[in-house]
Amino acid sequence: MSAVKILVIPGSLRTGSLNVRLAAAAIDELVRADVEVTRLSLADYPLPIYDADLEAKSGVPANAINLKRMLGAHRGVLLVSPEYNSAPPPLLKNAIDWVSRVQDPHETQGQVFRERAFALASASAGRLGGSRCLAALRLILTGCRATVIPNQLALSFADQAYNETDRLKHPADIEALRAMVRQLIDFAQQMK
Repeated sequence: MSAVKILVIPGSLRTGSLNVRLAAAAIDELVRADVEVTRLSLADYPLPIYDADLEAKSGVPANAINLKRMLGAHRGVLLVSPEYNSAPPPLLKNAIDWVSRVQDPHETQGQVFRERAFALASASAGRLGGSRCLAALRLILTGCRATVIPNQLALSFADQAYNETDRLKHPADIEALRAMVRQLIDFAQQMK
């Protein structure tokens, strides 16, 4: 049996982002678990703000189609999102909105969400660790009828969570990340 394929998508493009650092830590754990990992940057898939009139006039942008196909090539997806005003950033929400509009032949709209296991993580310098964003993101994805695993990671005080080699340093954070990664792999292996 071939290794399960997991896609990791940081929801931030900012240099030094706490969430990009958390995504890197998750990738390390996934590699240790012997899965095939792809890290994707949403900067490589620029999209206009979703607009139904634009879609009706011009169709779904090629980058949305390419992003949807990248999701479709993986059994599991880890979204690592910053929290902006208690919600996911527009960059990530817009990508989800556009991907939900892609319908390849012999598919139903949004089918790519229903056939993947999704995991959610967030890092914040605050004590809630982006947990409000994770609740909103879970709601968005379940609205797309995605399977979102129960375990999630809200990394509190993330500006102090890493050692000098950029690895998580607190045992509880390490174990929470490992538990989420293990559960994502288990769910992804069960997806058809």
